[in-house]
Amino acid sequence: MQHKDVHYSDYLQLDKILNAQQLESDLNNAHAHDEMLFIIIHQAYELWFKQIMFEVESVVDIMGQQSINDNSPDLQTVAHRLNRVAVILRVAVHQIDIMETMTPMDFLDFRNFLRPASGFQSWQFKLLEARLGLRYTERHAQEYYISQLRQEHVDIIKSAENKPSLLDLVNEWLERMPFFEDHENWPPYLENTIQQHPFWADYAARYVESLMPNERHNLRFFNQVFFGEEDATEHRFSPKACRAGLFIFLFRGYPMLQIPFQLLNLLLEIDAQLSTWRYRHMNMVHRMIGTRTGTGGSTGKDYLKGALDKHYIFKEIAGLTSFLIERQNLPKLSPTLEAKLGFRS
Repeated sequence: MQHKDVHYSDYLQLDKILNAQQLESDLNNAHAHDEMLFIIIHQAYELWFKQIMFEVESVVDIMGQQSINDNSPDLQTVAHRLNRVAVILRVAVHQIDIMETMTPMDFLDFRNFLRPASGFQSWQFKLLEARLGLRYTERHAQEYYISQLRQEHVDIIKSAENKPSLLDLVNEWLERMPFFEDHENWPPYLENTIQQHPFWADYAARYVESLMPNERHNLRFFNQVFFGEEDATEHRFSPKACRAGLFIFLFRGYPMLQIPFQLLNLLLEIDAQLSTWRYRHMNMVHRMIGTRTGTGGSTGKDYLKGALDKHYIFKEIAGLTSFLIERQNLPKLSPTLEAKLGFRS
């Protein structure tokens, strides 16, 4: 089959992209120089959101498998693509630096021409939040959440909310971790007859010893997180998944746990970058319009602050750090388990 020559401009469809900036101020015979910057920044955001969604959906497909072969590239691929998402989000944060070269008076030159358009109508960003794992019940200002969207975009987001999210699939993946099922992994503990797995009974005792007197209440949280009754309305990660996650954090130096640790750490990095983006966005809005309402009718800075405070998706993974102890105090693993967690001969 003969290969067709490809031209740079045609391949990137530059005619469409470079002619996709229509200034509302020009249409109103009030040319505002900075409106071009405003449009291009937001178009770039939407392109990055599309790329992030492309990566997240591929990760969801891999994590949705019944099992992930730890001798296959699957988990490395997941970590690689999540890292790309985190890097893109860092770029999204730094785009605000460019936006802030526009002064409040520059913005006022064209702001009123934008009503009622608003960044709140970015359905791709809401879709991304849903696919990562943010539930409708966890959203700030739920009554306003989809009120500004077109019905076709509402349908896309609602459909996404009914599918297993990345958070859901990570929980299932952690639950499948076979650390504690095989008794041959735990010969130092075999004579212990208590109901709780002897490793965790030992670890809980060491954890208590590590607490300061004013931290003793943490033992109650320890038991609730790792051995309490699962409550899907409050806790997104099951006790079994949390135990696996903590084990990965504790023993991440072993080769078999390095990529699982990278995966969990990248989820925290994505949450951190989303939070930083919201914080920078909130401060920029306050700098630009003060206490005025947004062009779409939101409360401006107050709405953004509410979302910043509430929209942490992987907060339960972050919370596992409350239950770490010093390396030198970790329970010793059996040679059998160490061999399984090491490089295979």
